[in-house]
Amino acid sequence: MNPAPEPSGDLFARAEAWAAEDPDPATATELRELLATDRADDAARAELADRFAGTLSFGTAGLRAALGAGPNRMNRVVVRHTAAGLARYLLDTAAGAYTPRAVIGFDARYNSDIFAEETAAVFTAAGIEAFLMPSRLPTPVLAWAVRALECEAGVMVTASHNPPQDNGYKVYLGGQAVTGAGQGAQIVTPLDADIAERISASGPLSGIDLAADGWTVLPGAGAPGDVQARYLEAITALVPADEAERGRRAGLRIVLTPMHGVGGDTMSRAFSTAGFPDVRLVPEQAEPDPDFPTVAFPNPEEPGAIDLALALARKSDADLVIANDPDADRCAAAVNDPAAGWRMLTGDEVGALLGVHVAARLAGTATASAGSATPAASPVFANSIVSSRLLARIAADAGIAHETTLTGFKWISRVPGLAFGYEEALGYCVAPGLVRDKDGMSAALLLAEFAAGLKSTGRTLLDELDALALAHGLHATDQLSVRVASLVELGTLMTRLRSEAPASFSGSPVTTAEDLGRGSGQLPPTDAMRYTTADGSRVIVRPSGTEPKLKCYLEVIEPVASPDDLPAARQRAGDRLAGVRADTCTALGL
Repeated sequence: MNPAPEPSGDLFARAEAWAAEDPDPATATELRELLATDRADDAARAELADRFAGTLSFGTAGLRAALGAGPNRMNRVVVRHTAAGLARYLLDTAAGAYTPRAVIGFDARYNSDIFAEETAAVFTAAGIEAFLMPSRLPTPVLAWAVRALECEAGVMVTASHNPPQDNGYKVYLGGQAVTGAGQGAQIVTPLDADIAERISASGPLSGIDLAADGWTVLPGAGAPGDVQARYLEAITALVPADEAERGRRAGLRIVLTPMHGVGGDTMSRAFSTAGFPDVRLVPEQAEPDPDFPTVAFPNPEEPGAIDLALALARKSDADLVIANDPDADRCAAAVNDPAAGWRMLTGDEVGALLGVHVAARLAGTATASAGSATPAASPVFANSIVSSRLLARIAADAGIAHETTLTGFKWISRVPGLAFGYEEALGYCVAPGLVRDKDGMSAALLLAEFAAGLKSTGRTLLDELDALALAHGLHATDQLSVRVASLVELGTLMTRLRSEAPASFSGSPVTTAEDLGRGSGQLPPTDAMRYTTADGSRVIVRPSGTEPKLKCYLEVIEPVASPDDLPAARQRAGDRLAGVRADTCTALGL
């Protein structure tokens, strides 16, 4: 264990000054208590040093960090500076030609509502026309509102599926602030740097004005123009149903968990409006709770996170489990596998299923299109570079163009002509005409529509995955995450890969080794290595954008000769994946 950094006298003075200026009595008291701790206490010294090690960096993901006092934490001081910088950016972009408009949403995490209201107060004082969500609502409702209200900016106060102690600040741009496919999408470089520059120049806290009122609280439940109801009307219009379709949907039994987040009410209402009457909420996880008491980590991907949902599914003889993350922009699904019992589908499996379904809808086998009244003249499917290659084959089979993007929906959502996009981390955009970001609720509706239609013909989502394996080969994926102590170690591991390229994976020689830091085809440069072998296996290694972790994405494609060959093909694919995983560890020196 490294020794705790030694805070300098200047650092103690900065901490005392922060406490004196902090508008939040709770964080000011927290900091004073830390300052009052015996200065020989290693833990207290390390904590203080970390809080003041630098200023929380604003990037394309906005802000995300633990709550607490200090410039390296999420708190009211940091939020006010961020709001002031964003307001200055919007005003500079408008250059007096129009009055910028912004909409602000928030989830149920600690201080989310406070951070949202203070953002509205800063915006209003700066001359921005500000709209505040009426209550804690999912991120997709905010992302939809940016476009529906023709706003230049949207701010969502959420830490998504991060641990309970975190909060965050996500920024979208739209209206007259951006043009083209970026309308209503998350920010990308260099916009983040332009906003960060203005945040840094926002001056002392005392110089940031807050309006006492003047912003508009959007209509809430039961009021004319209820923003949640308008969003629900938009997404449920994606899955219209005649009497026969409603009969099929009535036969699908769904278990739903919002994972203690804010999606439970909206998702339940969406299912009911769309004609899915048999939906059971996991009672222990139904209500918003910022402590997330039943899960170690509020992310459906984490082991054990959907155990309560699976237990309810077994008890109720359900057909489908839907799990949204706490801000409901992601969607996980689980099904009952006759060979193995209930299991969660991977993000790539759900992405492939939705790809098949959206392709069929675009071809006219359903009455609705993917997010607009009529399909795009030249629809495009897209997924991130680390996601499965199966979607490209599905698109080609349907005569649909396909693009690969960098990781993140800020890139996927900007693909011109996008009709469907996904990334393996449970993010799906099935209606880019409504929400130009991942939306776990509209994705859940389309997946349920697909499952209900299949069930009415005696088939399941797993049967559809088997059909894809027969048509395109069994695409099996896995991940390896390597947590390190510091960002320096990430650089060391990436340097090792660049200088000592692995010769083979699972016995198949590497045929291409690409340093994506130099750019590749249509992709701009990104810090990643991509390896492809003679038998079609693929390994991509990249540093995490938010944590000190190295992430490795593994994929093998195993030919399937016939339906009878499927069990053996799964075994072969599993063996190959295990070999690829072992060789990846060796290449990293683990």
